[in-house]
Amino acid sequence: VQLQAFGGGLVQAGGSLRLSCAASGRTFSNYVMGWFRQAPGKEREFVAAVSWSGGPTYYADFVKGRFIVHRDNAKNTLYLQLSSLKPEDTAVYYCAAGRLWKIPPLPAEYDYWGQGTLVTVSS
Repeated sequence: VQLQAFGGGLVQAGGSLRLSCAASGRTFSNYVMGWFRQAPGKEREFVAAVSWSGGPTYYADFVKGRFIVHRDNAKNTLYLQLSSLKPEDTAVYYCAAGRLWKIPPLPAEYDYWGQGTLVTVSS
């Protein structure tokens, strides 16, 4: 499956953004979908995941109710609504597709990755 993430940009602290990830090539609903992020000089870390049907979701602790992940299988699209953004949320955000629902999600368990979209939060 091919993934393309978009929607990043520059936002002030406390602001909001919605990231999208468009999928193509294979049956989108066959995949667990996740969002990861990588800040400069840091390792890639898990942000949020949603199961095949869009039912169960899982978030990293640092999200603390600020982000919402959801998917529209009819549109082959994954979303991440970012709210109450902080400067430490600045990173390249990647969407990824995997076969298995595992907690906690690890990057190695995802088979396909989008190119990433940059989110910059100014203080």
